[in-house]
Amino acid sequence: MVLAAGLGKRMQPITDTMPKPLVKIAGKTLLDWGLDSLEAAGVEKAVVNVHYLPDQIVAHVAHRQAPKIVISDERDALLNSAGGIVKALPLLGAEPFYIINADTFWIDSGQPSLERLSLAWDGAKMDILLMLTDLDSATGHSVGTDFLMAPDGGLRRSKGDPTGLIYAGAAIINPGIFEGAPTGAHSLNAYFDQAISAGCLFGMQMRGRWITVGTPDAIPQAEAAVALARAV
Repeated sequence: MVLAAGLGKRMQPITDTMPKPLVKIAGKTLLDWGLDSLEAAGVEKAVVNVHYLPDQIVAHVAHRQAPKIVISDERDALLNSAGGIVKALPLLGAEPFYIINADTFWIDSGQPSLERLSLAWDGAKMDILLMLTDLDSATGHSVGTDFLMAPDGGLRRSKGDPTGLIYAGAAIINPGIFEGAPTGAHSLNAYFDQAISAGCLFGMQMRGRWITVGTPDAIPQAEAAVALARAV
């Protein structure tokens, strides 16, 4: 599941005329950075939700051969991260699936991060497995950390602890956690907290450079980070 329905208000004025996932970094749209990562991990089908300027995204992904793109249409109402997933559940199936944010991407060092995430997944004890990164490996991030990770990978909120890790916009989720979920707009954060309480939220630290693009001034930073990573 690729979360691509947001309004991208912080990216204005660029997003006055295009949806944020179609902003290009190093010649490739943010959306394609994510879809290429899914393709490299062997994902055959990706559900992409759309809301703001949706026809542009629909037209853009029409050329892709892999993964096969299925559109989850949220034109009628923006549903936030969890609401968008709940709406798309009939398209996603009953097995655990990846979710990725369409405004972040990463340059892997070594084995692809999504492949490592899949190998780390343990459905017997996990409801959600988050891909994480540290502050030193992040470009474009300025709001502190999200989680502290125990030696076994279990997570709790970092409450800003600088030794913590950042949620890197990719995860594997057991769809069973959405049983009985509301159909309106709501955030994944509530499910993260539920999983923490149940001891079922885990993390895996990625290897490489993680890049988030939230504002226009983040674009040259992202371009420079890509160039540097490719030069190594």
